[in-house]
Amino acid sequence: MKKTDKNVAQLTDDEILEGFRNADEHIVKEYFYGYCRVAYCIYDRRYDLQYKPGMDFYSLAHEYYLALIKHDFRQLEDRKPSMSLKTWMVNGFRFLVLDKLKGLKKERLMESLEERMGNTRLKFDVHDDEFAEDFRGTIDEICRTYYGRDSRNSIILQMLFVEGFKGKEIAAQLGISQPAVTERYNRMMHDVVVPYFKRYFVTNKYGLPTRYEKFMEDECSYSMARPSVGANRDFIFRDMDKKRKGRVTPEWIDDLQENQVFVFGSNLAGMHGGGAARIARLRFGAVMGNGVGMQGRSYAIPTMQGGTETIRPYVNDFIAYAKEHSELTFLVTPIGCGIAGFEPEDIAPLFENACNVENIWLPESFWEVLI
Repeated sequence: MKKTDKNVAQLTDDEILEGFRNADEHIVKEYFYGYCRVAYCIYDRRYDLQYKPGMDFYSLAHEYYLALIKHDFRQLEDRKPSMSLKTWMVNGFRFLVLDKLKGLKKERLMESLEERMGNTRLKFDVHDDEFAEDFRGTIDEICRTYYGRDSRNSIILQMLFVEGFKGKEIAAQLGISQPAVTERYNRMMHDVVVPYFKRYFVTNKYGLPTRYEKFMEDECSYSMARPSVGANRDFIFRDMDKKRKGRVTPEWIDDLQENQVFVFGSNLAGMHGGGAARIARLRFGAVMGNGVGMQGRSYAIPTMQGGTETIRPYVNDFIAYAKEHSELTFLVTPIGCGIAGFEPEDIAPLFENACNVENIWLPESFWEVLI
Protein backbone atom coordinates (compact mmCIF):
# COMPACT_ATOMS: atom_id res chain seq x y z
CA MET A 1 0.00 0.00 0.00
CA LYS A 2 1.35 3.40 -0.93
CA LYS A 3 1.93 5.93 1.82
CA THR A 4 0.41 9.36 1.58
CA ASP A 5 2.49 12.51 1.35
CA LYS A 6 1.25 13.41 4.83
CA ASN A 7 2.84 10.47 6.62
CA VAL A 8 5.66 9.59 4.24
CA ALA A 9 8.11 11.53 6.44
CA GLN A 10 7.21 9.45 9.51
CA LEU A 11 8.01 5.95 8.29
CA THR A 12 10.08 3.34 10.09
CA ASP A 13 13.13 1.81 8.43
CA ASP A 14 11.16 -1.36 7.71
CA GLU A 15 8.38 0.63 6.02
CA ILE A 16 10.94 2.56 3.97
CA LEU A 17 12.57 -0.68 2.84
CA GLU A 18 9.15 -2.06 1.89
CA GLY A 19 8.55 1.10 -0.13
CA PHE A 20 11.86 0.64 -1.96
CA ARG A 21 10.94 -2.92 -2.87
CA ASN A 22 7.49 -1.90 -4.04
CA ALA A 23 8.99 0.94 -6.11
CA ASP A 24 6.81 3.46 -4.27
CA GLU A 25 7.70 6.72 -6.03
CA HIS A 26 6.97 8.92 -3.00
CA ILE A 27 9.11 6.86 -0.67
CA VAL A 28 11.96 6.48 -3.17
CA LYS A 29 12.06 10.24 -3.80
CA GLU A 30 11.79 11.15 -0.10
CA TYR A 31 14.21 8.61 1.35
CA PHE A 32 16.43 7.04 -1.30
CA TYR A 33 17.28 10.31 -3.03
CA GLY A 34 17.20 12.16 0.29
CA TYR A 35 19.81 9.84 1.82
CA CYS A 36 21.84 9.93 -1.38
CA ARG A 37 21.89 13.74 -1.33
CA VAL A 38 23.21 13.70 2.23
CA ALA A 39 25.96 11.30 1.16
CA TYR A 40 26.75 13.23 -2.01
CA CYS A 41 27.15 16.51 -0.11
CA ILE A 42 29.56 14.82 2.33
CA TYR A 43 31.74 13.19 -0.31
CA ASP A 44 31.53 16.04 -2.80
CA ARG A 45 33.20 18.29 -0.24
CA ARG A 46 35.88 15.67 0.25
CA TYR A 47 36.48 14.56 -3.35
CA ASP A 48 35.05 17.38 -5.54
CA LEU A 49 32.77 14.85 -7.24
CA GLN A 50 30.83 17.39 -9.28
CA TYR A 51 33.97 18.23 -11.25
CA LYS A 52 34.66 14.64 -12.25
CA PRO A 53 33.09 13.06 -15.37
CA GLY A 54 30.27 10.64 -14.65
CA MET A 55 30.18 11.55 -10.96
CA ASP A 56 27.35 14.06 -10.87
CA PHE A 57 24.60 13.34 -8.36
CA TYR A 58 22.15 11.56 -10.65
CA SER A 59 24.78 9.36 -12.30
CA LEU A 60 25.88 8.03 -8.91
CA ALA A 61 22.38 7.83 -7.39
CA HIS A 62 21.01 5.94 -10.38
CA GLU A 63 23.91 3.49 -10.37
CA TYR A 64 23.43 2.97 -6.63
CA TYR A 65 19.70 2.32 -7.02
CA LEU A 66 20.18 -0.18 -9.85
CA ALA A 67 22.84 -2.03 -7.85
CA LEU A 68 20.46 -2.34 -4.91
CA ILE A 69 17.38 -3.31 -6.91
CA LYS A 70 19.34 -6.02 -8.69
CA HIS A 71 19.40 -7.89 -5.36
CA ASP A 72 15.93 -6.76 -4.27
CA PHE A 73 17.48 -4.48 -1.63
CA ARG A 74 18.57 -7.52 0.38
CA GLN A 75 21.79 -5.74 1.37
CA LEU A 76 19.69 -3.25 3.33
CA GLU A 77 17.74 -5.99 5.05
CA ASP A 78 20.95 -7.82 6.03
CA ARG A 79 22.56 -4.80 7.71
CA LYS A 80 23.43 -4.96 11.41
CA PRO A 81 20.35 -4.42 13.61
CA SER A 82 22.14 -1.60 15.42
CA MET A 83 22.73 0.33 12.17
CA SER A 84 20.02 2.63 10.86
CA LEU A 85 18.97 2.50 7.23
CA LYS A 86 20.24 6.03 6.65
CA THR A 87 23.68 5.24 8.07
CA TRP A 88 23.99 2.09 5.97
CA MET A 89 22.98 3.89 2.78
CA VAL A 90 25.37 6.79 3.35
CA ASN A 91 28.21 4.33 3.96
CA GLY A 92 27.18 2.29 0.92
CA PHE A 93 27.24 5.42 -1.20
CA ARG A 94 30.80 6.04 0.01
CA PHE A 95 31.93 2.63 -1.26
CA LEU A 96 30.36 3.37 -4.64
CA VAL A 97 32.21 6.70 -4.77
CA LEU A 98 35.53 5.07 -3.86
CA ASP A 99 35.06 2.39 -6.53
CA LYS A 100 34.31 5.05 -9.14
CA LEU A 101 37.34 7.11 -8.11
CA LYS A 102 39.55 4.05 -8.27
CA GLY A 103 38.39 3.33 -11.82
CA LEU A 104 38.85 6.91 -12.93
CA LYS A 105 42.21 6.79 -14.70
CA LYS A 106 42.37 10.39 -15.68
CA GLU A 107 40.65 13.15 -13.78
CA ARG A 108 39.69 16.32 -15.48
CA LEU A 109 37.82 19.32 -14.15
CA MET A 110 34.39 19.76 -15.62
CA GLU A 111 33.88 23.15 -17.15
CA SER A 112 32.26 25.21 -14.44
CA LEU A 113 29.16 27.28 -14.89
CA GLU A 114 31.22 30.45 -14.62
CA GLU A 115 33.55 29.29 -17.42
CA ARG A 116 30.58 28.47 -19.61
CA MET A 117 29.19 31.91 -18.95
CA GLY A 118 32.58 33.41 -19.82
CA ASN A 119 32.57 31.62 -23.15
CA THR A 120 29.04 32.65 -24.07
CA ARG A 121 28.93 34.89 -27.13
CA LEU A 122 26.37 37.18 -25.57
CA LYS A 123 27.85 38.45 -22.32
CA PHE A 124 26.03 40.62 -19.84
CA ASP A 125 28.82 42.69 -18.29
CA VAL A 126 27.16 45.73 -16.80
CA HIS A 127 29.31 48.84 -16.26
CA ASP A 128 26.62 51.49 -15.89
CA ASP A 129 24.33 51.89 -12.86
CA GLU A 130 21.40 53.08 -14.96
CA PHE A 131 21.82 50.25 -17.42
CA ALA A 132 22.33 47.77 -14.58
CA GLU A 133 18.97 48.73 -13.11
CA ASP A 134 17.27 48.40 -16.51
CA PHE A 135 18.98 45.09 -17.09
CA ARG A 136 17.83 43.65 -13.78
CA GLY A 137 14.31 44.81 -14.57
CA THR A 138 14.44 43.00 -17.90
CA ILE A 139 15.64 39.78 -16.28
CA ASP A 140 12.71 40.09 -13.86
CA GLU A 141 10.36 40.59 -16.81
CA ILE A 142 11.72 37.49 -18.54
CA CYS A 143 11.24 35.49 -15.37
CA ARG A 144 7.64 36.63 -14.87
CA THR A 145 6.70 36.23 -18.53
CA TYR A 146 8.26 32.93 -19.49
CA TYR A 147 8.76 30.99 -16.28
CA GLY A 148 6.64 32.46 -13.49
CA ARG A 149 8.21 34.33 -10.61
CA ASP A 150 8.56 31.35 -8.27
CA SER A 151 9.72 28.65 -10.69
CA ARG A 152 13.14 27.08 -10.34
CA ASN A 153 14.28 28.59 -13.65
CA SER A 154 13.33 32.09 -12.46
CA ILE A 155 15.14 31.58 -9.19
CA ILE A 156 18.31 30.51 -11.03
CA LEU A 157 18.22 33.53 -13.36
CA GLN A 158 17.62 35.93 -10.49
CA MET A 159 20.39 34.42 -8.38
CA LEU A 160 22.85 34.53 -11.28
CA PHE A 161 22.19 37.91 -12.85
CA VAL A 162 20.61 39.94 -10.06
CA GLU A 163 21.96 38.59 -6.78
CA GLY A 164 25.40 37.55 -8.05
CA PHE A 165 25.51 33.94 -6.81
CA LYS A 166 27.84 31.42 -8.42
CA GLY A 167 26.73 28.12 -9.92
CA LYS A 168 27.99 25.99 -7.05
CA GLU A 169 26.25 28.21 -4.50
CA ILE A 170 22.97 28.00 -6.41
CA ALA A 171 23.21 24.20 -6.64
CA ALA A 172 23.78 23.96 -2.88
CA GLN A 173 20.85 26.24 -2.03
CA LEU A 174 18.41 24.53 -4.42
CA GLY A 175 19.52 21.00 -3.53
CA ILE A 176 20.43 20.03 -7.08
CA SER A 177 23.74 19.21 -8.76
CA GLN A 178 25.86 21.90 -10.36
CA PRO A 179 25.65 20.18 -13.78
CA ALA A 180 21.85 20.47 -13.44
CA VAL A 181 22.16 24.21 -12.81
CA THR A 182 24.52 24.52 -15.78
CA GLU A 183 22.14 22.62 -18.04
CA ARG A 184 19.19 24.79 -17.03
CA TYR A 185 21.28 27.92 -17.55
CA ASN A 186 22.39 26.84 -21.02
CA ARG A 187 18.85 25.91 -22.01
CA MET A 188 17.40 29.21 -20.80
CA MET A 189 20.13 31.23 -22.51
CA HIS A 190 19.61 29.38 -25.79
CA ASP A 191 15.82 29.21 -25.76
CA VAL A 192 14.76 32.48 -24.11
CA VAL A 193 17.30 34.99 -22.80
CA VAL A 194 19.59 35.42 -25.82
CA PRO A 195 16.74 35.43 -28.39
CA TYR A 196 14.85 37.92 -26.20
CA PHE A 197 17.69 40.42 -26.15
CA LYS A 198 18.50 39.92 -29.81
CA ARG A 199 14.88 40.43 -30.76
CA TYR A 200 14.07 43.50 -28.71
CA PHE A 201 17.32 45.35 -28.16
CA VAL A 202 20.12 46.76 -30.30
CA THR A 203 23.43 44.94 -29.81
CA ASN A 204 26.92 46.24 -30.45
CA LYS A 205 29.65 44.51 -32.45
CA TYR A 206 30.42 42.26 -29.48
CA GLY A 207 26.84 41.08 -29.20
CA LEU A 208 26.26 43.03 -25.99
CA PRO A 209 22.89 44.72 -25.49
CA THR A 210 23.20 48.49 -25.65
CA ARG A 211 20.62 50.98 -24.38
CA TYR A 212 17.02 49.86 -24.57
CA GLU A 213 16.28 51.08 -28.06
CA LYS A 214 13.80 49.38 -30.33
CA PHE A 215 15.09 47.37 -33.22
CA MET A 216 14.85 49.13 -36.56
CA GLU A 217 13.89 47.19 -39.65
CA ASP A 218 16.36 49.38 -41.53
CA GLU A 219 17.73 52.92 -41.32
CA CYS A 220 14.91 54.42 -43.36
CA SER A 221 11.99 52.66 -41.71
CA TYR A 222 10.15 53.79 -38.62
CA SER A 223 10.98 52.07 -35.37
CA MET A 224 9.10 48.88 -34.70
CA ALA A 225 6.94 49.08 -31.61
CA ARG A 226 7.88 46.37 -29.20
CA PRO A 227 5.00 43.91 -29.06
CA SER A 228 3.16 43.53 -25.82
CA VAL A 229 4.72 40.71 -23.81
CA GLY A 230 1.29 39.72 -22.55
CA ALA A 231 -0.13 39.60 -26.06
CA ASN A 232 2.87 37.64 -27.29
CA ARG A 233 2.50 35.18 -24.44
CA ASP A 234 -1.23 34.83 -25.09
CA PHE A 235 -0.44 33.95 -28.70
CA ILE A 236 2.03 31.30 -27.54
CA PHE A 237 -0.55 29.90 -25.10
CA ARG A 238 -3.23 29.69 -27.80
CA ASP A 239 -0.82 28.01 -30.19
CA MET A 240 0.32 25.47 -27.59
CA ASP A 241 -3.25 24.83 -26.43
CA LYS A 242 -4.19 24.06 -30.01
CA LYS A 243 -1.34 21.57 -30.25
CA ARG A 244 -2.20 20.04 -26.87
CA LYS A 245 -5.89 19.56 -27.59
CA GLY A 246 -6.68 15.85 -27.73
CA ARG A 247 -3.06 14.88 -27.14
CA VAL A 248 -2.88 14.46 -23.37
CA THR A 249 -1.80 11.06 -22.06
CA PRO A 250 -4.34 9.63 -19.57
CA GLU A 251 -3.12 9.54 -15.96
CA TRP A 252 -3.78 5.82 -15.75
CA ILE A 253 -3.45 3.34 -18.62
CA ASP A 254 -4.46 -0.29 -18.19
CA ASP A 255 -5.42 -0.98 -21.79
CA LEU A 256 -4.46 0.31 -25.23
CA GLN A 257 -6.55 0.92 -28.28
CA GLU A 258 -5.44 -0.41 -31.62
CA ASN A 259 -2.23 1.22 -32.86
CA GLN A 260 -1.50 2.89 -29.49
CA VAL A 261 1.96 2.52 -27.91
CA PHE A 262 2.80 2.84 -24.20
CA VAL A 263 5.96 4.99 -23.77
CA PHE A 264 7.69 4.50 -20.41
CA GLY A 265 10.89 5.36 -18.58
CA SER A 266 13.34 2.49 -18.24
CA ASN A 267 16.96 1.76 -17.40
CA LEU A 268 19.67 0.56 -19.75
CA ALA A 269 19.76 -2.85 -18.07
CA GLY A 270 16.08 -3.38 -18.86
CA MET A 271 15.11 -4.19 -15.28
CA HIS A 272 11.41 -3.37 -15.55
CA GLY A 273 10.58 -3.90 -11.89
CA GLY A 274 8.48 -0.94 -10.84
CA GLY A 275 6.26 1.94 -11.87
CA ALA A 276 5.31 2.35 -15.52
CA ALA A 277 8.10 -0.06 -16.53
CA ARG A 278 6.42 -2.86 -14.59
CA ILE A 279 3.08 -2.10 -16.25
CA ALA A 280 4.80 -2.13 -19.64
CA ARG A 281 6.29 -5.56 -18.87
CA LEU A 282 3.10 -7.11 -17.48
CA ARG A 283 0.61 -5.65 -19.96
CA PHE A 284 2.28 -4.26 -23.07
CA GLY A 285 5.11 -6.56 -24.06
CA ALA A 286 8.19 -4.87 -22.57
CA VAL A 287 11.05 -7.38 -22.41
CA MET A 288 13.28 -7.86 -19.37
CA GLY A 289 16.85 -7.06 -20.37
CA ASN A 290 15.82 -4.63 -23.10
CA GLY A 291 15.97 -1.04 -21.92
CA VAL A 292 15.69 0.89 -25.17
CA GLY A 293 13.18 1.28 -27.98
CA MET A 294 10.12 -0.50 -29.31
CA GLN A 295 9.11 -3.80 -27.72
CA GLY A 296 5.65 -5.28 -28.04
CA ARG A 297 3.16 -2.43 -27.69
CA SER A 298 5.54 -0.32 -25.64
CA TYR A 299 8.54 1.94 -26.18
CA ALA A 300 11.32 2.28 -23.59
CA ILE A 301 13.27 5.51 -22.98
CA PRO A 302 16.18 5.10 -20.50
CA THR A 303 16.14 7.64 -17.65
CA MET A 304 18.36 6.00 -15.02
CA GLN A 305 21.88 6.66 -16.32
CA GLY A 306 22.64 10.19 -15.07
CA GLY A 307 21.37 13.72 -15.62
CA THR A 308 18.88 14.87 -18.22
CA GLU A 309 21.66 15.41 -20.76
CA THR A 310 22.01 11.60 -20.90
CA ILE A 311 18.28 11.21 -21.60
CA ARG A 312 18.06 13.71 -24.45
CA PRO A 313 19.56 11.45 -27.20
CA TYR A 314 17.05 8.70 -26.42
CA VAL A 315 14.14 11.18 -26.50
CA ASN A 316 15.38 12.49 -29.86
CA ASP A 317 15.56 8.93 -31.19
CA PHE A 318 12.02 8.31 -29.97
CA ILE A 319 10.66 11.44 -31.67
CA ALA A 320 12.36 10.43 -34.92
CA TYR A 321 10.86 6.94 -34.61
CA ALA A 322 7.37 8.36 -34.00
CA LYS A 323 7.65 10.55 -37.10
CA GLU A 324 8.54 7.50 -39.18
CA HIS A 325 5.53 5.56 -37.83
CA SER A 326 2.62 7.94 -38.24
CA GLU A 327 0.23 4.99 -38.21
CA LEU A 328 0.90 4.61 -34.47
CA THR A 329 -0.07 6.86 -31.55
CA PHE A 330 2.52 7.12 -28.78
CA LEU A 331 1.25 7.75 -25.23
CA VAL A 332 4.17 9.22 -23.30
CA THR A 333 3.96 8.67 -19.55
CA PRO A 334 5.77 11.07 -17.13
CA ILE A 335 9.10 9.37 -17.79
CA GLY A 336 11.90 10.14 -15.35
CA CYS A 337 9.54 11.69 -12.79
CA GLY A 338 9.15 8.64 -10.59
CA ILE A 339 11.95 6.32 -9.56
CA ALA A 340 14.52 8.31 -11.60
CA GLY A 341 13.97 11.28 -9.26
CA PHE A 342 13.43 14.12 -11.76
CA GLU A 343 10.61 16.66 -11.93
CA PRO A 344 8.43 17.50 -14.96
CA GLU A 345 10.26 20.81 -15.40
CA ASP A 346 13.48 18.83 -15.86
CA ILE A 347 12.13 16.32 -18.39
CA ALA A 348 9.40 18.16 -20.31
CA PRO A 349 11.80 20.48 -22.22
CA LEU A 350 13.38 17.39 -23.78
CA PHE A 351 10.06 16.84 -25.57
CA GLU A 352 9.76 20.34 -27.02
CA ASN A 353 10.19 19.02 -30.57
CA ALA A 354 7.39 16.53 -29.94
CA CYS A 355 4.83 19.33 -29.64
CA ASN A 356 4.46 19.45 -33.42
CA VAL A 357 4.30 15.67 -33.88
CA GLU A 358 0.61 14.82 -34.04
CA ASN A 359 0.95 11.16 -33.08
CA ILE A 360 2.82 11.88 -29.83
CA TRP A 361 0.72 12.49 -26.72
CA LEU A 362 2.31 13.99 -23.62
CA PRO A 363 1.26 13.95 -19.95
CA GLU A 364 -0.53 17.03 -18.62
CA SER A 365 2.44 17.85 -16.35
CA PHE A 366 4.72 18.09 -19.42
CA TRP A 367 2.29 20.30 -21.34
CA GLU A 368 2.08 22.66 -18.38
CA VAL A 369 5.86 23.13 -18.44
CA LEU A 370 6.05 23.49 -22.22
CA ILE A 371 3.30 26.11 -22.27
